[in-house]
Amino acid sequence: MQLIDGKKIGEEIKKEIAERVAAIIDAGDEPPHLAAILVGEDAASQTYIASKERACKAVGFTSSVYRYNNDISEKQLLDVVDFLNNDPDVNGFIVQLPLPGHIDSDKVLQRINPAKDVDGFHPVNVGRLALGLPSYLPATPAGIMLLLERYGIETEGKHCVVLGRSNIVGTPMSLLMSRKSKPGNCTVTLCHSKTQNLAEITKQADILIAAIGQPEYVKADMVKAGAVVIDVGIHRIEDSSEKGYHITGDVEFEAVAPKCSFITPVPGGVGPMTIVSLLLNTFKAFDHEIYS
Repeated sequence: MQLIDGKKIGEEIKKEIAERVAAIIDAGDEPPHLAAILVGEDAASQTYIASKERACKAVGFTSSVYRYNNDISEKQLLDVVDFLNNDPDVNGFIVQLPLPGHIDSDKVLQRINPAKDVDGFHPVNVGRLALGLPSYLPATPAGIMLLLERYGIETEGKHCVVLGRSNIVGTPMSLLMSRKSKPGNCTVTLCHSKTQNLAEITKQADILIAAIGQPEYVKADMVKAGAVVIDVGIHRIEDSSEKGYHITGDVEFEAVAPKCSFITPVPGGVGPMTIVSLLLNTFKAFDHEIYS
């Protein structure tokens, strides 16, 4: 069994990005600029945005965060989106989810200029992804593809089972793994909470990607020997330890890991790659790689 070290790979890629940024600055040009809109006090959202700011600083990007209280109106938020759409100094930006209940998230995301939608959530970018056209890839699936590539994990002709059908992870992951590409060229089965005989399907997987959002859902008897297991979940579970909690994923790691050829730990597996993918999307926006 080999651990897939997302933290290590993430640091390698950030170093590569930093070298590119340094060359841009040395040439007298401005570095890429990534902005974010953060509404409210959601702890997970605040943590993610803080990580984004640290990563931007580490690679030399310009980073800005537009922070608003929960009572911001939908119109006011749309005005902020319009402002960033029209700001030539901002290459890409994200609207951190979730948004307060009185705001239509779909309406806000659809207001973003697809050329600046570095989260890859705009319908235009989702459509381009589905058609196999160049697009901004959602950060977590893109990060998983980078891990598979950097670890040289063979995917062609393999059976990939994806647990979870969210628009952020499961669905785009299934599309990427089925693409005629490397990594890719898998036969993909997309499962979810209503899938019957789920364990029988997961036990057929050469590559199992768990993004079902339930702590330690995947047990050892759901995984075949030699499988590659990618754990997307991250859950904070209260316990009697000194910290008062521990972090776990969607996979029961201690029981499943001995059966695997490769497996991602939680934390330190997929998580660090999400921010890295966002940085890479911002570089694509900076270079006008998708929308010239």
